[in-house]
Amino acid sequence: MAMEKTFDAAQAEDRLYQAWEAAGCFKAGANAKPGASAYCIMIPPPNVTGSLHMGHAFNNTLQDILVRWHRMRGFDTLWQPGTDHAGIATQMVTERDMAANGEPTRAEMGRDAFVRRVWQQKIASRGTIIGQLKRLGASCDWSREAFTMSGADSAPDGEDGNFHDAVIKVFVDMYNKGLIYRGKRLVNWDPKFETAISDLEVENIEVAGHMWHFKYPLANGATYEYVEKDEDGNVTLRETRDYISIATTRPETMLGDGAVAVHPSDERYAPIVGKLCEIPVGPKEHRRLIPIITDEYPDPDFGSGAVKITGAHDFNDYQVAKRGNIPMYNLMDTRAHMRSDGKPYAEEAAVAQAIANGEKGFDEAMIAAMNLVPDEYRGLDRFEARKRVVADITAEGLAVMVPAPPNDEGEVCFDGGMMPYVESKPIMQPFGDRSKVVIEPLLTDQWFVDTDKIVGPALDAVRNGDTKILPEREEKVYFHWLDNIEPWCISRQLWWGHQIPVWFDADGNQYCAPTGAEAKAMAGDGVKLTRDPDVLDTWFSSGLWPIGTLGWPEDTPELRKYFPTSDLITGTDILFFWVARMMMMQLSVVNQVPFKTVYLHGLVRDAKGKKMSKSTGNVVDPLDLIDEYGADALRFTNAAMASLGGALKLDTQRIAGYRNFGTKLWNAMRFAEMNEVFGAPATTLPQPQHTLNKWIMGEVAKVRQEVDAALETYRFNDAASALYVFVWGKVCDWYVEFSKPLLQDDDAAKAETQETMKWVLDQCLILLHPIMPFITEKLWGVSGERDKMLIHADWPAYTTADLVDRAADHEMNWVIGLIESIRSARAQMHVPAGLKVPMLFSDLDANGQTAWAQNEILIKRLARVDSLTKVDSFPKGCVTIAAEGGSFGLPLADIIDINEEKARLQKTLDKLGKELGGLRGRLNNPKFAASAPPEVVEETRANLAAREEEDATLKEALARLEELG
Repeated sequence: MAMEKTFDAAQAEDRLYQAWEAAGCFKAGANAKPGASAYCIMIPPPNVTGSLHMGHAFNNTLQDILVRWHRMRGFDTLWQPGTDHAGIATQMVTERDMAANGEPTRAEMGRDAFVRRVWQQKIASRGTIIGQLKRLGASCDWSREAFTMSGADSAPDGEDGNFHDAVIKVFVDMYNKGLIYRGKRLVNWDPKFETAISDLEVENIEVAGHMWHFKYPLANGATYEYVEKDEDGNVTLRETRDYISIATTRPETMLGDGAVAVHPSDERYAPIVGKLCEIPVGPKEHRRLIPIITDEYPDPDFGSGAVKITGAHDFNDYQVAKRGNIPMYNLMDTRAHMRSDGKPYAEEAAVAQAIANGEKGFDEAMIAAMNLVPDEYRGLDRFEARKRVVADITAEGLAVMVPAPPNDEGEVCFDGGMMPYVESKPIMQPFGDRSKVVIEPLLTDQWFVDTDKIVGPALDAVRNGDTKILPEREEKVYFHWLDNIEPWCISRQLWWGHQIPVWFDADGNQYCAPTGAEAKAMAGDGVKLTRDPDVLDTWFSSGLWPIGTLGWPEDTPELRKYFPTSDLITGTDILFFWVARMMMMQLSVVNQVPFKTVYLHGLVRDAKGKKMSKSTGNVVDPLDLIDEYGADALRFTNAAMASLGGALKLDTQRIAGYRNFGTKLWNAMRFAEMNEVFGAPATTLPQPQHTLNKWIMGEVAKVRQEVDAALETYRFNDAASALYVFVWGKVCDWYVEFSKPLLQDDDAAKAETQETMKWVLDQCLILLHPIMPFITEKLWGVSGERDKMLIHADWPAYTTADLVDRAADHEMNWVIGLIESIRSARAQMHVPAGLKVPMLFSDLDANGQTAWAQNEILIKRLARVDSLTKVDSFPKGCVTIAAEGGSFGLPLADIIDINEEKARLQKTLDKLGKELGGLRGRLNNPKFAASAPPEVVEETRANLAAREEEDATLKEALARLEELG
């Protein structure tokens, strides 16, 4: 049956994927040679309710390339798939679905019923992301699909596994070793979901904000001489003050201030360091006094140089408070409303004042439990409280005042011509990435891993090379994070997840055990226990992904064979949140690194280098791209842009170009079919006699070595580039074109060329398969009888030493180089494309004469040359063409209008020169480099490089025209 005219990706891809699955092609160990080394990749588990985005598509393409390449080379290969239970994301998706269906709320349902409902959501959603990965061509062993909550007590039938047991065992073991503890620390708090969240789940967004300047009066009416000086030490302001000025973007947190800090070098405040000042808000008779202290944190050149320290509501303040033993007062509840619990404000303020005066006997928990919100603000939303606090301070005259600007009529509308000092300025505001509400730093009781005790081996493993991080510059980031690591908050105030295996008695004693029965046995008869309601951070369970998916804590064959795993491919954004934690956890639990190499990549951006976002409207759905261009074109694009550490810019024109590349290959195969190539005898390695066939076999060997060298070093872009240049240029263009006379020749030359072409095209399919699996598998199936599918074809091991014939290599590359030079000269000189021109030569060595003689017909046809004449010297108006061992010339004086061409080129160069001047001016302007978005600067640099290359080409053409006269 004849080949179809084109490859119908939409029709073929699903059928081919089903055939691979049905044949067990993806199973662990499939196609492994006897005694083969193991190769294992762990898929970064996507959220079970998620959908495929461009980051997934890019990441999984690279994984699949490595997996298919190793599988074809006979490694014992496992690509371990699975999904993450994704606590907060899945709970949010479920509650949203419940609301849309009119179901009872989570609170109305109760915990057990809600968790069962989430399991239903998980089962219904799971197929979405898995099905999308299959459309991409991901060749995971789906029979081993893992889930980070498999085997949990609440899991329904069919959700078997022991991942939950592994997570609980690790928690209990680490707790018993003193590596996990419960404590009060500042965390990112999401008021909508009422849970702590990780830094990765926080989006810092620039918004329009305000900075209010207030006066904190000194205690007992004290005064001091406030002096400001310029850079030369000259006094610019001297006045007597009875206050210290602070600036804040969050006035509502002033109620919890524990101190005011200034830099030790700031001479302005030296006279009042150690004195007390008054928080200027709340009932006057109960105002608190707080100390003025020194700390390295305040910047003397920012604002007033004085910073209020609210340790329970700001991460920087928290560190200052810890260093200075400053009390930290919690002002808000879990909804970010001002607290309404506790004793009346007057009582709490009196106790706080005693603490400020140095009275002992108050621990951190007692202080955090105190409610220092004045009665009139209690229960208010934090932003409403902010308005009230600002209004009350201003009304009392404790706002810093500045001259008011006149209105449009030149009138000053404020009494006395002064107005409160409020700066309108952009500020970075933290938002929950899912809730979209402002995150509140909150001091809460949470569970923590004491990372200081487990971080050492993870640092040593990278330093001594047990695990390699690529690109190497990311190792510095890894070391920086781990050298400065903080305790890891692993508790979340959710219902969906691994519930923390700790029970409390009435006195607050803790009993950590895998089950409630074991906890009761620890507590003794008659002791009533209550389980901690929190669940573990998703990153804690996913931190055990390598061993958990392989069956640990059981000693499974898979664990013994595939662990430590080989490569991990993931994004730089989770180097700390996931990669570093897997390193720490695996080394802590099994004393082995989880993987040997970590390949990190950045975000996939749009064609201009801008981050994809819904608000910008530049988000690209990979499934839409697959629908339009086919999975192979998208995969080849992903590989082609995967330079190590480079920017990832997705351009749909590029995807279209690689679809055309697939079409080019398809047409070459159709040409072969029409010339009865597929009917030629199968051979392991042809032994051709003709120069052309010897040459192309050498080119195959060269590209095989290039591809292997590139993939060995994770240079996916170089592998793709080498294959593109080889398949499109060497095979589809030159070899196919040069083979036409041979395929019409006598039987011996024809048979040899058919045999060689069949082998060459097979090699193209094999070498391309890891990147473009669908079209290559289809072509493999229609181009002859096969013992097995292409996915399990043997990867070649031949070398250039085996296949490169030096004489054939020299001759054919000389011929191709000459044709390309002639074509280039014709294009530069604007010679009409179809016009045949004469060519001259002044000298030509023996090798050149042989090459010309054996390829004259092809050279003339492909270069559009009608004759070759020997001359002693080239006449005027002749464009010279250099070639190894000879010198050629094209007499063009009577073919083109030289002066007109010169004028055209000069006009283009003049216009280009202005563009270059503008681009260079922008890039040489320090303000542009400092203020423009990085993607704009990068785009300008790329534009300059392209224009400079165009400039050089045009100048070369103009120089050639100058030669003509």
